[in-house]
Amino acid sequence: MIITLTPNPSVDRTVSITDLQRGEVHRALASRIDPGGKGVNISRALTAHKAQTLAVLPAGGPQGHLLAELLEEAGIAIAVVPIAGSTRANVALVEPDGTTTKINEPGPLLTGSELEALLAGAANTLAQRPSWLVGSGSLPPGVDDDLYAGLVRRCRVAGVNVAVDASGPALRLAVDAGPDLIKPNLEELEELVGRSLNTLGDVLLAGSDLVAHGVGTVVVSLGGRGALLVSPTAVAHAVAPVSSPLSTVGAGDALLAGYLYATGSGSTPVEALCTGVTWGAAAVSLPGSSMPTPADVAGIPVSLTTEPDLALDLKN
Repeated sequence: MIITLTPNPSVDRTVSITDLQRGEVHRALASRIDPGGKGVNISRALTAHKAQTLAVLPAGGPQGHLLAELLEEAGIAIAVVPIAGSTRANVALVEPDGTTTKINEPGPLLTGSELEALLAGAANTLAQRPSWLVGSGSLPPGVDDDLYAGLVRRCRVAGVNVAVDASGPALRLAVDAGPDLIKPNLEELEELVGRSLNTLGDVLLAGSDLVAHGVGTVVVSLGGRGALLVSPTAVAHAVAPVSSPLSTVGAGDALLAGYLYATGSGSTPVEALCTGVTWGAAAVSLPGSSMPTPADVAGIPVSLTTEPDLALDLKN
């Protein structure tokens, strides 16, 4: 069982257009609506692969009702905390080459009692001894930046593995608490360490420093350049080709879901990295924020090395 906590879920509308022109009227080629939020996406991907998962999330207003309906229709187990505010709606504009422009609402303001109920909903799952508890995504307005740090401390006391996929102060404070896994992208890692990371060697050094200071494992998603794994016992770089990209929305979530799925199935971290990169590549080949099924993942080749090219330029 993998538990996901999504403090700021969303309803995601993805609109396909020919070419984004600022200030112009665009005719949509296609559109779709998906349940959104990093943890929600992870649970969606796990459910597609028949893995046990439970998504803990707040929901309210018309968008919250729609979000719950979409998740239930997809067969995803959810633990919903009702809130007075309305769940946010996000929009992604996708061009034919996969370039994605996202417009994310801030989300509803949670009351103190609503936040306590949400955290209690996540904490109550620890008694089930999940293989992972994942805290991921942005925080709603007014929520303290130490929410994920508190989650890490609770999981440590309970002896449950905890992963965090966040950014900014919420990620920095969570890192200080010593999570078992973090999965930043390149920009989030740069913000975390406070410097530009131009090469794969720069990323490896940053990841190694985090591991040396208490983070169990760092998996850095690098877009078209795959992902880098840094742990106390392994370093690996994996890349999977994407011939026809449709949307990058949720690709990092699919990558993390694949990694967690594989580790929970007995894979080594390096093997799990390959699984995660495959899932991420499959997600990029799907419309909107669709999560890959086993059929989508099948046959995707992965290039893996445990001796990464440290001079690899990540910015050009």
